[in-house]
Amino acid sequence: MENDLRLNILQTAKTLFVNKGYHGMSMREIAEALGVSKAALYYHFKDKEELFLAILRIYLDEMSALLDRLDAQPVPSVEKIRLFVEDVLSQPAEQRATIRLGSQEINQLSPEARQAFGVLYREKFIGKLQRILQDGMDAGELRRMPAETAVWALLGIMFPYFYPAHAQGAPVSTETTRLVADIILDGIAAR
Repeated sequence: MENDLRLNILQTAKTLFVNKGYHGMSMREIAEALGVSKAALYYHFKDKEELFLAILRIYLDEMSALLDRLDAQPVPSVEKIRLFVEDVLSQPAEQRATIRLGSQEINQLSPEARQAFGVLYREKFIGKLQRILQDGMDAGELRRMPAETAVWALLGIMFPYFYPAHAQGAPVSTETTRLVADIILDGIAAR
């Protein structure tokens, strides 16, 4: 029962954060949406910042596991990047929006929380994506460039699909996903 409530808190809070932003909602609103007392929220999370970070950490863990699975596949890095784009864009819009939420709302947190999150973000997400891209460059599949630049270009092209209102919450169509992957890969393919 305790675990169920914690999971419900996380899911409800994620929806509210995605739709209203960090400062756009309060612990009271989350409690009201769940039909529980604020004390029940504070039993699980000491404050809004801790709750927000828990949501971001869960998503980072999911992205880290995805990147580990992709990196372990015996396929060229170009195919790993294509699969990454397809996997991320096939997520429901609210799930994809967690990437945007983390990047746009992280400045609302304390400096200590931002620093700790930044370490995790680099370790579990950006760093792993960079390694896949760097492996592709080292193998001659992708043209040489700073791997960090390639990561930000990749995410920049995908960024419009990280808004929850995009496609009324549905996953991005297969045709659009393939087109986005092609645009990205045509731009970084070795020449």
